[in-house]
Amino acid sequence: MQSLKHHFLMAMPHLEDPNFAGSLIYLCDHDHNGCMGVIANRPLEITLDALFEQLSLGGDDSPHRNAPVYYGGPMHKDRGFILHVGDSQAWDSSVQVEDGIALTTSMDILQALADGTGPEHFLVCLGCAGWEVGQLEDELKENAWLTVEGQSSVLFDTPPAERLTAAAGILGVDLNLMTRNAGHA
Repeated sequence: MQSLKHHFLMAMPHLEDPNFAGSLIYLCDHDHNGCMGVIANRPLEITLDALFEQLSLGGDDSPHRNAPVYYGGPMHKDRGFILHVGDSQAWDSSVQVEDGIALTTSMDILQALADGTGPEHFLVCLGCAGWEVGQLEDELKENAWLTVEGQSSVLFDTPPAERLTAAAGILGVDLNLMTRNAGHA
């Protein structure tokens, strides 16, 4: 199977796992070791202001204080994963996912956001989603997910509650009209 890096995974209506039901996942890596991504449409009830305070980063004057923090997935829930527009070279621990989109896990980007000097478009996620080699492919065969190439406009310009619908719209699909029953031809 070809890599699904820089693709969206859209949870099918019959996927009832509470970690993933109704989720839109952006895949940041997919190779011979497995794959990993972050859920991009599930804001938590905390904002960056609370995170800045908890980490003693200041941020009282940050233009990003009221930005939501997202549930990124069930793995490594105590770690921050910042998906953002820009170049990975600007940060200590960062990888370039696609031209113009990077994933950073180092504190320097959080400090920059608190200072108001970080990237303008970003998602701060607690936790991530991951699959072992072949696991995601098996779930795709079971019709648990739809996939489509990722678009930064869906991630950064679309309100969280509309992101899953917007991603499905790239395929011309309305998830609300799909049956909860899966089948194989």
